[in-house]
Amino acid sequence: MAYDKALVAGKLRRWESYLNSFRLPAWEEIPDLGLYMEQVTVLLKDYLDYFPPELKEEQFITAATINNYVRIKVMPQPIKRRYYREHIAYLIIILSLKHSLSIALIQRIIPTGLSREEVERIYTAFAARHRLTAQYFVEQTRRLAGPILEHEDVTEMSADSPEALIITSAVMSGFTRLLTEKLLLLEGKDLSDGGTIDRQASERL
Repeated sequence: MAYDKALVAGKLRRWESYLNSFRLPAWEEIPDLGLYMEQVTVLLKDYLDYFPPELKEEQFITAATINNYVRIKVMPQPIKRRYYREHIAYLIIILSLKHSLSIALIQRIIPTGLSREEVERIYTAFAARHRLTAQYFVEQTRRLAGPILEHEDVTEMSADSPEALIITSAVMSGFTRLLTEKLLLLEGKDLSDGGTIDRQASERL
């Protein structure tokens, strides 16, 4: 791997500035007028603007993708081909998480068949947690990339090169996904059917 350190530092600074001001729309800011598919895809690309353009244009926010979510029943069906606030809230959550979780696990976070009030509660909590997590991520990335950004906020974990930063980020991503999956799979269980039952199981979490 070969990366220009100055280029990477510039990208990190721009992303930090962007994420510090980014937020998902509040529930009441999501249109509830009944949008057609083309309007929905444009709106979602705007809402999820922190994703790289390559992801937004390719196989990510498309009519085919949304139709598939409706077909496999991970979100409510549109009403006479129109999408309302609940539909868009589902899509924001699904699209925000699809790169880190399977659709089956995302359904545990926001299942179908919910009332409007339940969707509002889940979405509002998700948007707030998304904002806090983005801020925390920026802080941690700044520490991790201290030598690259050439500031004094350096720790033992700090990466001294773009290659080290990439590897560390990839490993952290893997651990984070595993933790999320393990926690989601504990839903509805207690120590009798979800806890560790022997030393070997305990060693495997």
